Amino acid sequence: MNDAPVYLDYGQEALDAQYNNRARVPEHQDIHAAFQARAGAVVEEFETRLDVSYGPGAEETLDVYLPEHAAETAAETAPENAQGAPINVFLHGGYWFSRHKNDFRFLAQGLTRAGAVLVVVNYALVPSVDLDELVRQCRAAVAWTYGNADTFGGDHERIFVSGHSAGGQLTAMMMATDWPAFANDLPADLIKGGCAISGIYDLEPIRLGFMQETLGFTAEQVARNSPIGLAPATGAPLIVVVGGDESEEFLRQGETFAGHWARQGVPCEMMVRPGINHFTILGEFADPESGLTKAVRTQMGLG
Repeated sequence: MNDAPVYLDYGQEALDAQYNNRARVPEHQDIHAAFQARAGAVVEEFETRLDVSYGPGAEETLDVYLPEHAAETAAETAPENAQGAPINVFLHGGYWFSRHKNDFRFLAQGLTRAGAVLVVVNYALVPSVDLDELVRQCRAAVAWTYGNADTFGGDHERIFVSGHSAGGQLTAMMMATDWPAFANDLPADLIKGGCAISGIYDLEPIRLGFMQETLGFTAEQVARNSPIGLAPATGAPLIVVVGGDESEEFLRQGETFAGHWARQGVPCEMMVRPGINHFTILGEFADPESGLTKAVRTQMGLG
């Protein structure tokens, strides 16, 4: 077998192994099943706005999870003149071709218990749309959140974004967005901070890997949508986190990206969570007492 390098020093088989998280974590289905078992309790615990449309497409929907005592928590922690609770917009993973917002209901147990509004975004998947359209839909969801925050007790001046895996890339894309160019009624500093979890910030190894047959990324799409080659829109702070048990490539991607944006003036906090893999790291985000959630709470001004 020809194992000549196709990306960095990786031959094809080695490169594919670096990004095949399901093969790397054989128990991934059990992990997801345990997360899903918590979904019903979340819907019962929090006030919700489910399946809210933010665009014309059938998949352009989002869920809003409201803290039980949002008004009281917001009043206790908010800066002067704040209009409601801070908002975190979560963008799910699935390598751009799988998963649905409903798979991530359990995440509300993390930030929402701390007094934040959590907005979980759904979007159309590749190949039903291309990557550019997928990113546009996520931007539309963030813009919708800004325009409608007051209808669910959120503060449009305190919007943060987070995401896992492909959602980590989408988080960075949101933070690189020129919002006034996207819609002229949006402020440049729409996003006040972000948390990119186990993300992919250089899409070139994805284009060269085993998922390309499904994704069909072009070189031009990769260049437009790889945050490693983009500039942050503002100096909003960013948390970049990866599990210590993830592949060398996921660790390298996170560290390289955090360094790249830090050199451009972004306050970047790089976190490596020991003993955590690509899937169990979502449990960290759903745990109100985890180091990851505490870092996001601090970023959002929730202590």
